[in-house]
Amino acid sequence: MKIELAIIGGTGFYHPEIIENTKELLINTPYGDTRLLAGTYKEASVAFLSRHGEKHGVPPHRINYRANISALKDLGVKRVLATTAVGSLKKNLSPGTLVITDQFIDFTKGRDGTFYEGNSSGGVVHTDFTEPYCPQLRKNLIKAISARGIDFANTGTYLCTEGPRYETPAEIKAFALWGADVVGMTGIPEATLAREAGLCYANLSLVTNYAAGISPHALTHREVVEMMQKKINLLREIILEVLVALPKDRECNCWNKEDYTLGQ
Repeated sequence: MKIELAIIGGTGFYHPEIIENTKELLINTPYGDTRLLAGTYKEASVAFLSRHGEKHGVPPHRINYRANISALKDLGVKRVLATTAVGSLKKNLSPGTLVITDQFIDFTKGRDGTFYEGNSSGGVVHTDFTEPYCPQLRKNLIKAISARGIDFANTGTYLCTEGPRYETPAEIKAFALWGADVVGMTGIPEATLAREAGLCYANLSLVTNYAAGISPHALTHREVVEMMQKKINLLREIILEVLVALPKDRECNCWNKEDYTLGQ
């Protein structure tokens, strides 16, 4: 089976729902096994991967990012749209706002963040991240959301922390000084691995709460889930609408490398 389009669902996005003819696949990779769903939407074949598992049983720091991206690559996937639930570092990015991120800051500490581990896995490779997210996917996300007339930010810097704890107010102040707009726990190394694998990848973040020190109360996972429940149908519609409307040709440099060995 060859599937060129994929969705990675984050917190609160555990099932595609409006994809038809779904079946579960178990993909074996050198990094472990990955379960995902495959189905169709408007005659397009689409894969759906729940980042945390169907019941949100995998914490951010334990997600097997390499297996997930490797599995999508093995399926034939070329384009990936992902969702992340994020905390806002800016008062003007209120809960409920969609953010199409264009930059990231990696503040993770102990994750397997590359397919290239040395000579036995493709040698030393330094991947360019001038444009961390696929510009073609971002352009089409902006177009689709603009047409709906809803509140969103067409740029934003995503800072990824290790988790699973929430950040301290002091950390949030520092992150804001660095230029971060939103904070989450899962966007990296997912985005970097996708680029190494030659996949077009873009992230659509949903602000679920203000970050620590900005929020008027202590942070809870419940408020994150509740906001996702309010917006989940909108997220599904936007992402699938964008994926099936993409032109066949990839007008970007995400895939323009000589070799994607994925360490195999």
